[in-house]
Amino acid sequence: MDFLHFLFSLKRSQKRLVSVAIDSVFLLFAFWFALLVRLDSVDVLFKSQYWGLIVLTIPMSIAGFIRLGLYRAVLRYIGSQAFTAIVAGVGISTIALVLLAYYGGVDLPRTVPFIYAAFALVFVGGARALMRSLVGAGINRRGEPVIIYGAGVSGRQTAIALAQSHEYHPVAFVDDDESLHNTSIQGLHVYASNQLSKLIKQRPTTRVLLAMPSASRSRRQEIINQLEPLTVKVMTLPAMADLVSGDKLFSDVKEVEIEDLLGRDSVAPRQHLLTANIKNKVVMVTGAGGSIGSELCRQILKQLPKQLVLFELSEFALYSIERELSATATELGIDVEIVPIMGSVQRENRVQAVMQAFKVQTVYHAAAYKHVPLVEHNVVEGVRNNVFGTLYTARAAIAAKVETFVLVSTDKAVRPTNVMGTTKRMAELALQALAKENHHTRFCMVRFGNVLGSSGSVVPLFRKQIANGGPVTVTHPEITRFFMTIPEASQLVIQAGAMGKGGDVFVLDMGKSVKIIDLAAKMIRLSGYDVKDEANPNGDIAIEFTGLRPGEKLYEELLIGDDVTGTDHERIMTANEIYLPWVELELILNRLDKACHEFNHEAIREILLAAPTGFAPTDGICDLVWQQRKLFKPADTKAKVVTLVS
Repeated sequence: MDFLHFLFSLKRSQKRLVSVAIDSVFLLFAFWFALLVRLDSVDVLFKSQYWGLIVLTIPMSIAGFIRLGLYRAVLRYIGSQAFTAIVAGVGISTIALVLLAYYGGVDLPRTVPFIYAAFALVFVGGARALMRSLVGAGINRRGEPVIIYGAGVSGRQTAIALAQSHEYHPVAFVDDDESLHNTSIQGLHVYASNQLSKLIKQRPTTRVLLAMPSASRSRRQEIINQLEPLTVKVMTLPAMADLVSGDKLFSDVKEVEIEDLLGRDSVAPRQHLLTANIKNKVVMVTGAGGSIGSELCRQILKQLPKQLVLFELSEFALYSIERELSATATELGIDVEIVPIMGSVQRENRVQAVMQAFKVQTVYHAAAYKHVPLVEHNVVEGVRNNVFGTLYTARAAIAAKVETFVLVSTDKAVRPTNVMGTTKRMAELALQALAKENHHTRFCMVRFGNVLGSSGSVVPLFRKQIANGGPVTVTHPEITRFFMTIPEASQLVIQAGAMGKGGDVFVLDMGKSVKIIDLAAKMIRLSGYDVKDEANPNGDIAIEFTGLRPGEKLYEELLIGDDVTGTDHERIMTANEIYLPWVELELILNRLDKACHEFNHEAIREILLAAPTGFAPTDGICDLVWQQRKLFKPADTKAKVVTLVS
């Protein structure tokens, strides 16, 4: 191996010279072996005519190899094209040998060229195959061993890519196709999936690479559930679309996607619904820099609006999303004007001025405070932003004659136990009331649960805790949540908005609710660790319960009552909700506005409880400023008389 390291340390030009010299020697030996085999006499070694023949043949053969590009191939990555060049080059060498013998009058037996060609192929081609095998074996001994689940096209190409890497090296294939069992692909044995547990024990393997990027999510979940008890780190291959586009490589493995744990296949969006309110229109997104707002912007951009107005309070968030969208538009060749506007939805005149200036036709209102404990601790700001921010934006839309207004709502607006959910339900009530008034704007609301990867999501928190060695923190052993990917949620919001007739409350089908403790345990085991608990005190990472946070409830709901009807879209339903006419709701909002202005938290709580929101708080008033004020006793208001003695 030291000699190999020396060879690979040479410059490319020096390596080519070495290859030429070695091939020349191989061709010389091939010629003499062919004569010895045919004539069975060492006397041929002393005949000058044969020496002259081979001396002329070798340069012509090397020239043919050079012309065919044999010396441009990198030895450790040599493939079928290089071996094709070897065969063609040996053919050229053999023809040159025959022609030189014929025109030079050399008495060469007719079978010698065929024997010569065979020896030349063995020497020139076999030596390269041997070197490639030795180099590959040297590389494969480095890095962490990995089992590849899936022996299809992706699995085979992944094995080739990983064989050249220093991080991982493949040791076996696992596949469900019975016709592949007990066969060898890329030099790796293919095992059945039921042999995986035994295989992991036999091989020092702690990782399984799921090389099935085109498999459905439900199928991937089945495989992941099978791998989970084995306590191996499960990694996945990037999606085929990323591989084809060049955004990802076959060696770009990553941790198993949380979407695969949920196992729900997304439904292909309906193009006519995606484009209905967007294509060739001026579209505005409030909260454009947030988790949902930014993904809405990405989806909207693909539908070719005339203009995309980004309305955002955070300067950095606005800068980031505007820069990203501009780069995407340039990359895709999309001619869409992207307009970054800073502002707050709590300033109605600012919002209205923007809508009128750009003649906005469609608004997606995603600006909101959504973190439950933070809104519990900052009640006035939560009410101001979520209730009145929505009201002001809606009134601005009416004044600016916006065609469609879509509110991004939440499952926490259903029978809310916290201020955040209650404010979102109040925002829905405001839009429902305004929808019945006489104007040109069509209002609708879309509710959905938690989105994966959003700010405040448990998934990145769990990943970080697992990476740090635990413990993983869960608020309650019985807590459950609905989950959906951000792209799917955003696409469904756009499609639901196109279906609204006015005042509609749409509910997205979030699938089955997920028990958070089960999600945490799956993530621990699929990261290659054991859960540490009473049944397994020697485990790696424990799950600790921290208790429900202010305003948090165990189970999320998406509907109020049972009066729910389906729509033409299998993932979108509509709920028939109780609402208040504007004249009645306006009185409540005026009282709420006054209470917020006076920081009267007791009044705010009473108004929210009296409103038809279903508010059933599980905690008292948790506002931090209000609690701090209660710590101080009222100051003594009696005047003190101070006598100055002269």
